Amino acid sequence: MTKGRLEAFSDGVLAIIITIMVLELKVPEGSSWISLKPLIPKFLAYIFSFIYVGIYWNNHHHLFQTVKKVNGGILWANLHLLFWLSMMPIATEWIGTTGFAENPVATYGIVLVLCAIAYSILENVIIRCEGENSKLKEAIHSKNKENISIIFYILGIATSFFYPYIAIGFYYIVALIWLIPDRRIEKSLKDN
Repeated sequence: MTKGRLEAFSDGVLAIIITIMVLELKVPEGSSWISLKPLIPKFLAYIFSFIYVGIYWNNHHHLFQTVKKVNGGILWANLHLLFWLSMMPIATEWIGTTGFAENPVATYGIVLVLCAIAYSILENVIIRCEGENSKLKEAIHSKNKENISIIFYILGIATSFFYPYIAIGFYYIVALIWLIPDRRIEKSLKDN
């Protein structure tokens, strides 16, 4: 399989994930502005998840700019990432419907940490396939960003049972960390 086909498939799956999330937003029952009030938690959850899916799409794109060849291991690692990302609509709907209650916020964090782990696995599989002198290995010699993200997700999950809005704050911080595409990869591509 070519790298382009894998990227096109991934793009399609991510587009479907976003589509499913937006379809969960229902039209308000009334015509007044106040009829929008019950939709606020769902809309906030959608915005948050849209940003997260966008971050993964953006970083996935940058990640695959470093890849020269695709093997079965990369295909499966990529599917593993897409699987956990496909859980985002369920987690998003649950936190939105419950107004950011404890268990849904914890579940959302679990989905986020599993997406992060899957992304890290994908990076490792690519490095193994491309070899120790790969552009990706050169670019991400330090995994501080990844490790900090997972720590914040775990803190968010633990906090969610007592202070769900603080947990969302932890998840928000991780989103801010990754909002700009991975500069390590961009720098590595410019240097070569």
